[in-house]
Amino acid sequence: MRYAVLGTGEVGRTLGGELVRLGHSVVLGSRTKDNPAALEWARAAGAGASTGTFAEAAAASEVVVNAVSGRVAVTALQAAGAAHLDGKVVLDVSNPLAFEDGEARLSPVESDSVGEQIQRAFPRARVVKSLNTVNCQVMVDPARVPGEHQVFVCGDDEDAKGRVTALLGEFGWPAGRVIDLGGIRAARGVEMWLPLWLDLMRRFGHADFNLEVRRAR
Repeated sequence: MRYAVLGTGEVGRTLGGELVRLGHSVVLGSRTKDNPAALEWARAAGAGASTGTFAEAAAASEVVVNAVSGRVAVTALQAAGAAHLDGKVVLDVSNPLAFEDGEARLSPVESDSVGEQIQRAFPRARVVKSLNTVNCQVMVDPARVPGEHQVFVCGDDEDAKGRVTALLGEFGWPAGRVIDLGGIRAARGVEMWLPLWLDLMRRFGHADFNLEVRRAR
């Protein structure tokens, strides 16, 4: 598969690197063609890894992964170009997080979500929200956390969710541990989990943890 991973931060580099290791072709997209972090990543990732602008990455892809900050996600995808997103699965792993006065703030929250914003801005894209509830290392290696912990997907296109679930399987998430929350509106709930996630990380002193949902039969 040909993937565009938009964003050169730790999340984008981690996801892109694992996709290359799995045998996929990945273009790590950034605002500028000569982004130093992207170029260094491509040299380290090896064959199958390349870099480009947001638009170049999206144009060359079959699946687009949004790994930029949630607050700039729509802007980054606009730079990628709506025509390069039409009909494609857009996997959004972002959170709408910013730190203001030392406090974590989410915007949007409760009445909207980044996932919904992306779907509204690009109605012909097939947006799926997933993986934003775990650290990027756990995203690609769920065995870092013991137990039958889960990850979530939500989106309006069933086929797109199926394709994302298959990708999660490549990362090590069995289908039985992927919980489908329904349409993209459910992105609100998984994005609002982040403040509690941050509190737990501070309490534990590391990010190798996750939710395990148990239910009565």
